[in-house]
Amino acid sequence: MEKYIHKVFYFETDKMGMVHHSNYIRWMEEARLHFLEQLGHGYRKMEDDGIISPVLSVECEYKSPTTFGDEVAIEVQVLEYTGVRLTIGYVMTNVKNNELVLTGASRHAFLDELRRPVILKNIFQN
Repeated sequence: MEKYIHKVFYFETDKMGMVHHSNYIRWMEEARLHFLEQLGHGYRKMEDDGIISPVLSVECEYKSPTTFGDEVAIEVQVLEYTGVRLTIGYVMTNVKNNELVLTGASRHAFLDELRRPVILKNIFQN
């Protein structure tokens, strides 16, 4: 899978000139959407199929700051998949110096439109 690249915008920085910590969580979502699209199962397709995927938890460990104009490469990998839950890992690096920016994970559930858990393999049998 290709890495997702996010270019840091000025509005994402704080008074100290560094990216505000909350933005990294948004970037995790951007990279996750990109990853799922590459797999052919993006959020639009899931929603069209009657599946919603709420976030259960997010964790991240900040390693080094980024600033306006930096490009951040985000690697995404599946850490755990049970059919009902999915845990995705993220590794962010600064493209210009290959410095580790963040490691993190997000955990998701799969629910039907009535918000009942669903097992994806029972719905998408290939």
